[in-house]
Amino acid sequence: MNNDYKPTITPAENGPYLVKYLKNFANRKGPVNTKETIALCRCGGSKNKPFCDGTHAKNGFSSAKLDERVKDQRDNYVGQKITIHDNRGICAHAGRCTDGLAAVFHLREEPWIYPDSANVSEIIETIKKCPSGALSYTVDGTEQRDNDGEPSIFIAPNGPYVVSGSPSLENTESAEGVSKEHFTMCRCGGSKNKPFCDGSHWYNEFTDDKN
Repeated sequence: MNNDYKPTITPAENGPYLVKYLKNFANRKGPVNTKETIALCRCGGSKNKPFCDGTHAKNGFSSAKLDERVKDQRDNYVGQKITIHDNRGICAHAGRCTDGLAAVFHLREEPWIYPDSANVSEIIETIKKCPSGALSYTVDGTEQRDNDGEPSIFIAPNGPYVVSGSPSLENTESAEGVSKEHFTMCRCGGSKNKPFCDGSHWYNEFTDDKN
């Protein structure tokens, strides 16, 4: 594999993710073999997950965004020392925020973020764990959203592809305030906001025992 090229991800229309030059690919069991170009399943139906086996051509998979998706809109929650930014349209519902800092991130409430209910360092550490890039923050007039690291894809158990390290996402319209460094990509086939994960894997009970 040529190590001089930046990894790229190209969502094929009504087909797989075409990934080039990716060195760091893993699931919960450890590294997954990769090569210069791989095709990753995103219809949810491949019998060879995470790799595409052509099932998308048989099960009617569509890569189109749906009108009933959660609105692509970034909301700002302004506190005394920190402003928290959130775009529900790209949230993967991993629960790192509501489970990790319930004093600030309230489940099933509106407004659901209370930026003055914990110290700034706790909030920052929690936001850093958000895999989708839906959350970011501003302190002293400077927005922080990205992390350091090599380009990589992690196959979340029964969930999305968790992308980090700034691989180039091709032919994709960016959501408002989306991170180009880390984001989550649907692999169950059910997201209304493809190619991004919207948490649909929870509701359609997507499973992948091998990964």
